Amino acid sequence: MMPPIRSAIAAILALLLAPAAGAAPPTPTQIGRPMTQKAVGHFDIDLKPDGTLGDGIGKYAFTKQFHGDLDGASVGEMLGYRTQVAGSAGYVVLEQFTGTLKGKSGGFVLQHFGLMDRGTPTQTIKVVPDSGTGELTGIVGEMTIDAAAGHGYVFSYDLK
Repeated sequence: MMPPIRSAIAAILALLLAPAAGAAPPTPTQIGRPMTQKAVGHFDIDLKPDGTLGDGIGKYAFTKQFHGDLDGASVGEMLGYRTQVAGSAGYVVLEQFTGTLKGKSGGFVLQHFGLMDRGTPTQTIKVVPDSGTGELTGIVGEMTIDAAAGHGYVFSYDLK
């Protein structure tokens, strides 16, 4: 029997957002080029179940409040699935941020892809190309999240 969806999502997020033991962080690149700027801080998240799709696929709506170099809010939708094998799960997210990045106003969309393969996490969070608005038009970037550090984030980015 599949675990209850609400408790499954908490387990998925904890496993996927935790750093891999001994893993070196990847060098941020997007569209084949290194990012030259970095933003750091943390966020608060309010995640709410929003139904199910199929057998065990949970759908969730969320809002985030960003603090630090990113200052603003985001809204998003997440699909998550936890298998019957301990430590195996996956999720995808589209998230739209609006606010400021080191004082520049605008917004952009982040796309998340996370897997947990029998306890080994991988996570990719990138800016959707050409999604930047306002003073953030042309932004490219990649984010890492550390749930253990109070939902800390590091956002490596560049403005074209």
